[in-house]
Amino acid sequence: DEAMASGFRIDTAKGSITLHFRRDASPQTAAYIERCVESKLYDGVQFYRSDFVIQCGLHGSAKANPFGNLAVNETHTHVLVSNMRGTAAVAHWDVPDCGNTEFFINLQANGHLDEAYGGYCVFAEVRDDASFHVVDAIAQEVKAKGSVVIQTVTLVY
Repeated sequence: DEAMASGFRIDTAKGSITLHFRRDASPQTAAYIERCVESKLYDGVQFYRSDFVIQCGLHGSAKANPFGNLAVNETHTHVLVSNMRGTAAVAHWDVPDCGNTEFFINLQANGHLDEAYGGYCVFAEVRDDASFHVVDAIAQEVKAKGSVVIQTVTLVY
């Protein structure tokens, strides 16, 4: 049987961010994002938001999502991982929407996101200083210029 990815790497002109899946917290969500990465859905899309998070996804691109929306919001289903600096969570509208390909990386502790609108489900986290540096560089660039293009996103084993 196929080995599960431990995470994924986002490559941009500002550098690379490595995110480690939190399958203990959100197994279905991690598997969904893993399928999106495997299908190259994030290649060529953008980080387009920078305030207390940097957000990316298919928004603003011509790409269609073949996987539909997430069936479940796992925020409070398994181990709760709070929306702390460096965690990645699925963006969504109001309850009961569970989100899809849009996700964000928290730039600061955003504990209120654990409860707001049913909670924003953390599915991965940054663990290394080099990636944190790139997250902050992308945040600055998006604030200054409106977006940062994601070149490729690849699974890490």
